[in-house]
Amino acid sequence: MQDKIGMHFLVKGRVQGVWFRASTQEEAKALEITGWVCNTKDGHVEVLACGERAKVMALHEWLKVGPELARVETVEHQEVPWQEFDRFYIK
Repeated sequence: MQDKIGMHFLVKGRVQGVWFRASTQEEAKALEITGWVCNTKDGHVEVLACGERAKVMALHEWLKVGPELARVETVEHQEVPWQEFDRFYIK
């Protein structure tokens, strides 16, 4: 069995209104990661990613840059228990 982890991310910066959620979903699907992404009321993007450790860490690196129009300032992250999801979806 692969080393599966869950990781919670909070992405701060200019990350709403720049296709961040849809781009994160595409990237997660390409990496075979499940979980979700959503906007927060205070202008950030929240992500819960579950999958193989190397792939979740690859998503972490991608989140530091995001889509073309985004301006990521910080990405806070915390490992959380792995959870079963059938896909990666936008909340």
